[in-house]
Amino acid sequence: MPTRPMNPYRCLPQWVILCAAGLLVGIGWPGRSMAQKRIPAPTVYTDRPFGQEYHEAYPIHGTGNDTNVRSLAVDNQSTVWIATDAGVFLKKVDQSNWLPVLGMPDGPAYSIVVDAESVVWVGTWTGLYRYKDQKPERVTGPDSPISVVCPAREGMYALGPQGVWLVTDLGCQKKVYQLPRSIRQAISDGSGGLWVATDVGLYQVNDTLTRIFRKNEDLLSAAVKGIAFDTRQHLWVGGLGGVTILAQGRKNRTLTPEQGIPSIFVRCVETSPDGSMWVGTEVGIVRYRPDGSHSLRFTRRWLLDDHVNDIAFDAQGTAWIATEKGVSAIRKRPMTLVGKQDYFYDVLMKRHIRAPWIAGQCRLTTPGDLSTWAPDDDDNDGEYTSNYLAMECFRYAATHDPDAKEKARKAFQFLTLLQEVTETDGFFARTIVPADWTEIDDGNRTFTDRERADELVKEPRFKPVSVRWRKSKDGKWLWKGDTSSDELCGHMMGYYFYYELVADEAEKKVVRAHISRLVDHLIAHNFTLTDIDGRPTRWGVWSPDLLNRDPDWAPDRNQNSMELLAFLKLAYYTTGNVTYEQHYRRLIDREGYLTNMANIARQNPAWFIYFDVILAAYVYPILIRCEKDPKLRAFYENHMDTWLAKRRADKNPLINFLYCYARNKQVDLAPSVDFLVDTPLDLVNWTVDHTKREDVKLVRTPVLDELQVDQLPPASIRTVVRWDKNPWAAVNGTPDIEREPVFWLLPYWMGRYLTMIR
Repeated sequence: MPTRPMNPYRCLPQWVILCAAGLLVGIGWPGRSMAQKRIPAPTVYTDRPFGQEYHEAYPIHGTGNDTNVRSLAVDNQSTVWIATDAGVFLKKVDQSNWLPVLGMPDGPAYSIVVDAESVVWVGTWTGLYRYKDQKPERVTGPDSPISVVCPAREGMYALGPQGVWLVTDLGCQKKVYQLPRSIRQAISDGSGGLWVATDVGLYQVNDTLTRIFRKNEDLLSAAVKGIAFDTRQHLWVGGLGGVTILAQGRKNRTLTPEQGIPSIFVRCVETSPDGSMWVGTEVGIVRYRPDGSHSLRFTRRWLLDDHVNDIAFDAQGTAWIATEKGVSAIRKRPMTLVGKQDYFYDVLMKRHIRAPWIAGQCRLTTPGDLSTWAPDDDDNDGEYTSNYLAMECFRYAATHDPDAKEKARKAFQFLTLLQEVTETDGFFARTIVPADWTEIDDGNRTFTDRERADELVKEPRFKPVSVRWRKSKDGKWLWKGDTSSDELCGHMMGYYFYYELVADEAEKKVVRAHISRLVDHLIAHNFTLTDIDGRPTRWGVWSPDLLNRDPDWAPDRNQNSMELLAFLKLAYYTTGNVTYEQHYRRLIDREGYLTNMANIARQNPAWFIYFDVILAAYVYPILIRCEKDPKLRAFYENHMDTWLAKRRADKNPLINFLYCYARNKQVDLAPSVDFLVDTPLDLVNWTVDHTKREDVKLVRTPVLDELQVDQLPPASIRTVVRWDKNPWAAVNGTPDIEREPVFWLLPYWMGRYLTMIR
């Protein structure tokens, strides 16, 4: 597992560092320099505007290679012009569709630029064209095809396999340059000559000079695709191998996967208005900022296709990106965390709250298309709605907004309905859906004897469940059984925060009764969650007879011991019923549950699964805040301290803020705020495949049996977060769903409640 960075500010953007530094100056140590005293990590973040990036897709509605955009440019009216395999198209600023440019030839267009007078120049298979005063004309002189068009102070250059021409107001002049025919890009050198990228090297040419860069000491390789000057007039040369940066014609440094290039196949380079260098590759775009930091944009969340052919910027700073499947725009708008909260909360209420008050994902009939959404069920609707309940609790505690209290009450009532609908002594359902739903996940099925035998050999604890969905007595709902341990952990966390932060005395009475009903069920069934078939559910086992004495349950012994202690402690804390405390003490004194819990830190690597991290996070606040025995509380506090030390590399704001709440501390603010800032607005669960990247390594840690990457992906290039999913996973996500934004809203409101975010 990667170690925690020594510099706690390194993961924050510069504006956050300045903001935090300003806060520290306000508290201040008069007369002491930075060198004289180490400045501690900030514990308060004051909300200020940041640049929120977001993606807009503009596909080309064609087939096959018709969608491939080779080059693009933006004029002074913000019209975007594109050269494609099918011809030349434009999109005006107030339109989303592409229109063919009449008068331009059908078929391949290779290069398109806009000059200072907003005249559009296009290199095509039939020659050079310019579009002026709303009409195109073919420029006489240059021989077809023209593969590259290059503006310069002295005129417009047209380059292709047949030669190089300079077009001016006086006419067209053919240049006698000694160049190969494989011309891929060209830029002016500012002195009457050109830098030319080719398949066989980089050339600098003018009327009297030809310089060739192709030796190993000059470039990473001779196959050059894109070139651009940075703000220091260093020439960035991109191609096979990465990027070589030349200063005054000499190699200054190189950028390869070790420096963040996601693919050694670099296809283009462009300088942005803010001085960042955008490098387009076959696995997306990496941006290098003047301060030395870099960031990656890839996958369908950010680009229509990861094969990037060209990049251009408009007057507003929007990046227009030509890909093999159309054009992507990466825009930026000022936003604060409060504004982001407003945005996510609006999306939550519009698409992610379904009857009776379930917070969950929605299904997209057409993958990626939000206009086709429909409500969807999930095995963990109870757990995720419990997260939503906790979020509304913290929102109410931070703001005293009656709307938050009312919505928390609705979420709590849904969770109690999950128990009531089963008509049992305390067993509860995973989720419910209206009885008239025709499309549900994981429907009822039958198992043949052969299937049962095969599954039993693979997994001796396998429980075949043929009837997963049952109709409620009133006929209104279908409810899903075989409820898991993570559901109960999530529920208990939600009940605890509702009890502590929201419920009045009358409501606390209801909470007590409900928690008692659930825990009494566990006690009555030898500490198992027993379904209506009279058998424990697949994962709902906390019994010492199984955890301590059945070898097949050894992998769950430590984590489940911790969970059961929390359930009993919460029941005792809320009700005062000594029966719960007696069971709690017996499990500690006679069954070694505290010893089991202590062994979590030494868990066998074959048994570690990431969602156990979050289940522990759910119950730590209960164990620490509800325990009154100083020795036991100290044990839990030390246990959580050790646990957090191992989890810091995850940079998880939910973990960090739950720790701060449980331990009454203010730590790890920087990575938490960085996550909140960096999280995209797009909640479509786009597939993210890090195995395509060459700047990361595939590893088997922290989860031994799962393929992961050795660098934690920032929020902006992960699949949409669910905290019980492994953030280090190499491949994840399916675009047929949109996730609920509770994963962001819960830590945000925790930070607000803890006054760490103001």
